[in-house]
Amino acid sequence: MKNKVVWITGASSGIGEALVYAYNSAGAKLIISARNRDELFRVKMNCKNQINVHVLSLDLEETGQLVDKAAAAEKIFGQIDLLINSGGITQRALALETAIEVEQKIMNINFWGTVALSKAVLPGMIAKGNGQIACISSVVGKFGTPHRSAYAASKHALHGYFDSLRAEVADKNINISLICPGYIKTNISLNALTADGSKHDVMDQNQENGMSPATCASQIIDAIKNNKEEVYIGGKEIKGVLFKRFFPLRFSKYIRKSKINL
Repeated sequence: MKNKVVWITGASSGIGEALVYAYNSAGAKLIISARNRDELFRVKMNCKNQINVHVLSLDLEETGQLVDKAAAAEKIFGQIDLLINSGGITQRALALETAIEVEQKIMNINFWGTVALSKAVLPGMIAKGNGQIACISSVVGKFGTPHRSAYAASKHALHGYFDSLRAEVADKNINISLICPGYIKTNISLNALTADGSKHDVMDQNQENGMSPATCASQIIDAIKNNKEEVYIGGKEIKGVLFKRFFPLRFSKYIRKSKINL
């Protein structure tokens, strides 16, 4: 990845932050994005090679501005070789209690923001003859669990859209990877939206005991390097994907009775 241009959203914390440090150590030129500009500069200051890290703040919910943000990103180093869509937000609320505006917010950030940004960088990648896009989905992108209805929907939507897009751009030398983490020790549950849109502000036990972001980032980088189309990262929770595929009824009954926090 030396001198390759990597654009990472959600770069101010969690998996995105860990990816910044890993790619910076590998010699990549980085564009790091999130809403919190101060946190982005904190991440930049923690990088070994700060001169190759450029801060570009953005809000994925503001989809109408993302085309301009992509144009600004392309001007920084002249191109985008790899876009990693790591920005997103989760949920901790029952579907019947969640305001439709909260569900729309989750879809706008997790799905439409990712789609808009990816479509904006694709013409440049196609023009130069190659490129990669990686989307950080979730194992909940493969099955739904209680209190995650809108979050699961947004991640399922990523798989449908980017599986289709992958087939459409395959002849243009564009590779697309869908990354599905399970329990990773980040602040995602703290920032999760409740039924009224307020922060959950509670660290889930499974998150607290999950894989470190650095270990997750290392596996993500390997998956992208090897052009994996879909990969699952985590502990025993990722076995749920196969459980659902081969024993759907048993899995459904298990989900109803269990307390799963993904």
